[in-house]
Amino acid sequence: MVKTLHVPLVGAGRHGPAPGVRTAERPGDRAWPALVACAFALAQLALVRPGMGLGWDETVYVSQVGTRAPAAFFSAPRARGVTLLVAPVASWSSSTALLRVYLALLSGLGLYLALRTWRGLFPTRVLTLAGALFATLWVTLFYGPQAMPNYWVAIGGLTAVGCFLRVGWDRAGRDRIGWDRPGGVRRGGRAALWGLAASVALMAWMRPTDAVWTTLPLLALAVCVPLRRRLALLVALVGGLVAGAAEWVIEAYAGFGGLDARLAEASAIQGGLGWNIAIGDQLRSLGGRALCRPCTGPMPSTAVLAWWCALPLLAALGLAVAVRARRTARTLLPLACATTAGVPYLFMIGYAAPRFLLPVYALLAIPVADALVHLVTATGRSWRVQAVTLVALALAGHLAVQYAVLANTVDRTTAARHQWTRTAAELHRLGIRPPCLLTGDQAIPLAFYAGCASANVGGHNANATSADIERTALRMPVTVLRAPGDGPPSYARTWRAHRVAGLYAFVAPAASKAAGSPATPETPPALQALEVPGP
Repeated sequence: MVKTLHVPLVGAGRHGPAPGVRTAERPGDRAWPALVACAFALAQLALVRPGMGLGWDETVYVSQVGTRAPAAFFSAPRARGVTLLVAPVASWSSSTALLRVYLALLSGLGLYLALRTWRGLFPTRVLTLAGALFATLWVTLFYGPQAMPNYWVAIGGLTAVGCFLRVGWDRAGRDRIGWDRPGGVRRGGRAALWGLAASVALMAWMRPTDAVWTTLPLLALAVCVPLRRRLALLVALVGGLVAGAAEWVIEAYAGFGGLDARLAEASAIQGGLGWNIAIGDQLRSLGGRALCRPCTGPMPSTAVLAWWCALPLLAALGLAVAVRARRTARTLLPLACATTAGVPYLFMIGYAAPRFLLPVYALLAIPVADALVHLVTATGRSWRVQAVTLVALALAGHLAVQYAVLANTVDRTTAARHQWTRTAAELHRLGIRPPCLLTGDQAIPLAFYAGCASANVGGHNANATSADIERTALRMPVTVLRAPGDGPPSYARTWRAHRVAGLYAFVAPAASKAAGSPATPETPPALQALEVPGP
């Protein structure tokens, strides 16, 4: 007969409270994580500028429900979670500043709730420091108020692991699961099961594949526990994945030819998933590059790289501290989930973006914070002052580096997005006003800023044919955007060419007439090389 394994989730080798863990919650224990979450939300509003325009991916998500422009093409890797997240604001207001404020406040609330699921599992000072470490990373501050999925996958992952551990947590603070008594799951455990299902659904709602990678250790551990606990955990985990990914799967069959076809297309858009060591690419992106594709630039400074290289060392120290304190599972489980969450972005993809690793940073924050607290509290009295001083200096330097990278990234990003605003104004001057259509280079974000629809006949966002665009030009303003040196498609060779903010805009005759020929057209170099008469 096959025996059922009894795998305790939290230090089952003892029956009393775990060393160094406060089991009785004090009134101030809720205040500190709340202060961190509030400071995080305020820091986003102060440092990331609510007026910063929407990025390329953001325009795709927001346009699905927004009032500013028609919905952009929704490619295979994307999920509708972000669109639904922004719908309460974007569905009735086109204000980017209002959307940023809404997302900043929501991200602060999400961080607080995620930290709350860990109460009792670690001391409040560890949870407070963990929240502060994660919240002060430049990539967390930068993407917290943006309409992007990665921060919410991070919050979902951190909450899911906390709820998984809390399912059998004893109110008296014992490290035993205690599920084997008649009656099944205790009352507090049932609440944690609902939290587990909801947090896994949140991850799958935002990025289904990331949700699967992050929950792999939870699924593996769930099948190794006694039957009643196994069924409850598997129902919560699988149910959360199914609930969150259901729309993505249905859309795969409705618009992509099936789930396998959508996964294959998503892989192709990402350059083909397979064995590819992208650690160097991730390191290059740490200097503030939103997307490193291709990732051929220089490495950032040593000061920028230091915190990233210190993460695995401090996480290992946190695990050693946990093993010694006989509370291994509470540290090992988030480390395992962080590892699986990082695998596709460190070893299976040919480019990098710093936001991809936000779930990894969130899950590592608690073990790292535990290690730092141990360094300043477990040393002898004669060395404690030196330890506190060194840790304080390291954290101060860390904050300075994170702020410097954030400020530079915000300035550069804001300037680029303001350029899109100016380009949209130039297109309006040329007669490209809603209803209108843009195609070609940067058509998706520029169409959003100009209030137009977007279409492409090739590439990852192909959603039309040349014939479709020609027919559309007969009834509304249409413009083809091309980089200098690139000629227009054959159907646009007789269209007026205008220089617009580093691009050539080939404007259909209908739009040119509507604008009253406001500017002298230019003949781009590509047309001259092809000996095609200028329009």
